[in-house]
Amino acid sequence: MSRKRKKSKAVPVVLIITILVAALAVGCFLIKPMVTDPLRKASAEELAKQQNEINQKNQEIMAEYNATILDLQNQQSAVEPTNPSWPEHKSEGWDIIDLTNYPLENPTAVSATRQDLMYNGMLLLNEWHSRPEDFNDSGVTSVGKHLGGNSKIQVKDYNVSLFPVASDALMEALTAAKEEGLEHFIVEEGYRSWETQNQYFQKRMEKLSTKYSGDALIAATKKEVNYPGTSEFNSGLSFTLRLYDKNNAEVAKPKYSTTEQGKWMNRNCWKYGLIFRFPLSAWPLEETQDKSFKTGVSVSLNLYRYVGKGNAAVMHYYDFCMEDYIEYLQEHPHIAVFEDGVLKYEIYRQAVGDADSFNVQLTRNARSWTSSMDNMGAIITVFDY
Repeated sequence: MSRKRKKSKAVPVVLIITILVAALAVGCFLIKPMVTDPLRKASAEELAKQQNEINQKNQEIMAEYNATILDLQNQQSAVEPTNPSWPEHKSEGWDIIDLTNYPLENPTAVSATRQDLMYNGMLLLNEWHSRPEDFNDSGVTSVGKHLGGNSKIQVKDYNVSLFPVASDALMEALTAAKEEGLEHFIVEEGYRSWETQNQYFQKRMEKLSTKYSGDALIAATKKEVNYPGTSEFNSGLSFTLRLYDKNNAEVAKPKYSTTEQGKWMNRNCWKYGLIFRFPLSAWPLEETQDKSFKTGVSVSLNLYRYVGKGNAAVMHYYDFCMEDYIEYLQEHPHIAVFEDGVLKYEIYRQAVGDADSFNVQLTRNARSWTSSMDNMGAIITVFDY
């Protein structure tokens, strides 16, 4: 007879252990967030605090850096853009130093043509230097129209014309004069074409033909009227002034050079890039030296010529006429102009011959520059600081 084993109702040990492990795991899962959340929160707060401190420190460093850069920039702007090896210059007043043996610093170059640079102020015209054959007067404009016809400058009529650079310089000068209570200037004459100048020459030659003939007649005429192409009126950069007031005829009666307006203009025109073109002994000012042997003109003309501020400053300083100045630059082709110890202009004369185009030598140190043909085989570049 067989025996049957009774099934045990006891829970197997393995099962109990499994249940306990599962319960422990669930307990750990439930308990862990309760334990770690405060730690995690404290850690996050500490991290944020540190990040804020780093950000604040970075801001302080950047502020200090920016202040340092600004200070360096201010120091750099206060330092003269000059080479310490240049000759010493005066700390007061105007001074000009010779840099002939010094090259342009931080050099560069731009391409230009004769037409680009022919009308910027330094084209020499006189008895010995005629206007170039490729001179083009298409840029000459009515002074009155160029300035808007607003009566800021009185002109004899709207046919009085100049290149705009000359009109602008004249406007600047007359505005300054007006601020000092000096008014009533009128531009009497400006540009003449070759044909117009020839008419003047032929008319004067006819009047002198009763006294002279042949070469003597031409020579006598040249003393009073420039040969066509050699007159300052043919430049488009020169003009004559006198005084006029339609409401007061007395204004025009005194000799222009003796009036307060004339004296002011003759002493101050250089500040605006203008020169008195034909100085004679004690005229237009008592201290004026005779330059007729250089200019070839001995007739009293209240004629002014635009040459640009840098060139005019040197001519004023040395009491040069235009011919003197170009001769000076031939011997000293690189100069620096200082005012009260500060570099004002650097001037460089570059030989280019009769080339139609060329590379203009420049320095990157300058704020701006202007180049002009001198009608003597070179260009004169003025660097403005």
